[in-house]
Amino acid sequence: MTFPPSHPALDAALSERGYESPTPVQAAVLEAPDEQDLLVSAQTGSGKTVAFGIAMASTLLGDEPRFGRANTPLALIIAPTRELAIQVNRELTWLYEKTGARMLSCVGGMDARSEARALNVGAHIVVGTPGRLRDHLERGALDLSAIRVVVLDEADEMLDLGFREDLEFILGAAPPERRTLLFSATIAREIATLARSFQKDALRIDTTTKDQPHGDIDYRAVRVAPNEVEHAVVNLLRYFESPGALVFCHTREAVRHLHASLRERGFAVVGLSGELSQRERSDALQALRDGHARVCVATDVAARGLDLPDLGLVIHADLPQNKATLLHRSGRTGRAGRKGTSVVVVPYTRRRKAEMLFSSANIDAGWSGPPGADEIRERDRTRLLETAMGTEAPTEDDMALGKLLLEQKSAEEIAAAFIRLQRAKMPEPEELYDDGRGADARPAKGPRQAGEVRERPVRAPRERPQESYGRDEGPTEGGGIWFRLNVGRRNNADPKWLLPMICRLGHVTKKDVGSIRIFDGETKFEITTEAAVRFAEAVRATVRDDVKIEPAGAPSQRDERPAPAAIKPRGGPGGPRKAVSNSRPPPFKGPPPGKSGFKKRK
Repeated sequence: MTFPPSHPALDAALSERGYESPTPVQAAVLEAPDEQDLLVSAQTGSGKTVAFGIAMASTLLGDEPRFGRANTPLALIIAPTRELAIQVNRELTWLYEKTGARMLSCVGGMDARSEARALNVGAHIVVGTPGRLRDHLERGALDLSAIRVVVLDEADEMLDLGFREDLEFILGAAPPERRTLLFSATIAREIATLARSFQKDALRIDTTTKDQPHGDIDYRAVRVAPNEVEHAVVNLLRYFESPGALVFCHTREAVRHLHASLRERGFAVVGLSGELSQRERSDALQALRDGHARVCVATDVAARGLDLPDLGLVIHADLPQNKATLLHRSGRTGRAGRKGTSVVVVPYTRRRKAEMLFSSANIDAGWSGPPGADEIRERDRTRLLETAMGTEAPTEDDMALGKLLLEQKSAEEIAAAFIRLQRAKMPEPEELYDDGRGADARPAKGPRQAGEVRERPVRAPRERPQESYGRDEGPTEGGGIWFRLNVGRRNNADPKWLLPMICRLGHVTKKDVGSIRIFDGETKFEITTEAAVRFAEAVRATVRDDVKIEPAGAPSQRDERPAPAAIKPRGGPGGPRKAVSNSRPPPFKGPPPGKSGFKKRK
């Protein structure tokens, strides 16, 4: 399907940009009546900016080839974030370039006085964020009396961010006869209420597939030890070597830590979080667009509205909280028909949570361990052989220098030097451990269909050690391997922090740890037989001056048990007192036979 004609100036701009066929949302909007309000739900990256840009043309221009003199704004586009507003402004600038449209953006973090002066000069189309637009309205810098079209882009995110009051204020200030186009990824109850309040007989357009993930995204789940998430991110970046990668973390502190760690290893990386100023955010995004940086570490809020070029990889360093977060994060890649990969890093202890997440999103994710160092080096060799010659033809100076080098060095020496230079640019991969747990598990199933009955497989009971933390218990039934830790009661040893430390250092989980016996100078604990070899290898690789773990024999009842301190009799005016016994009194067995045990009240 080719692009149907809309407006000559816009058709020429689309042709120059190489737009040959419309996306589903663009085709649906072009088929809608020219002056009707639209309520559109479309996935992220579906081309909705060009869609509402085309839809506005008939209302703004009519049969006129170009805009007249810029005065009060004719169109207002509201976006949830600064980045998305700037992106929309950039898209509409080339789309309306041949119409003589004057574009203006009003976003938080920019100089409000400069924006007010630009509004006073005049503009045809204004793009802004809700807070800054309301501020200009209240100060009298923004006049909406001539507005013909209002567009709400990603309205669901604006409501999630708490902009409902600002939206109602802005829409209430616009003329009632305007045309309102509302675009949202989902049409929740609040979106429907907003549409009923501010739209007239809106045409509902739904181009999303219910409960279906993005078709151009390959979802993968990588199981890792809880303490090796950072190393797994390093190896994933090295394995895929995508021109653009986005790594998601939950908190600003996590972004700051991972950004510093990747930068130290040699990655060209930037970080995005709420603590950055607008200039710092703009510089980071510009570095990504220019290719000076290839990796962006960001929080969910900071990444909203991002549209990065050649973004082929999304890594969830922290497990998404819900289905919506998973799909929204992953939607940053696989845009405009390009393929993308979304990798969820799953610690062993969060496997069940990840499976439920994939099932709720109807995602069939492939499970595997993290890519190993040898596997990454093998891919490096393949990539190096494929790209060694490059795509540009050598110049005369290059050929002359090459001949000079061949006179002084052999071809093998020159090739080896070239390979060393290429490898020096690549951060070294990390050595990761994968015990293969869950490797034979079946992929998560989708939502249960109506009337479908699923049988739960009968599994044999699994032997597991008792999780006893007392000091006097015997070894667990079925046996296990005992280890010694050089931390005891004198170091305030407590199972509340000993157990997590044992799991972290030994790459095991709670179910692999049996009895924990704490003594004065050391602690002995039991590891299941099947996990003991893996545990011993992991603790041998751990270098810590304050912690030492080594194999030990099973503790005995008298193993380092201190004898109770003797209590000396006290002297005094009445003579020596009777020594106090440490033994407990005998249990109460009731009154003697024939007596009630209660005194009779007189």
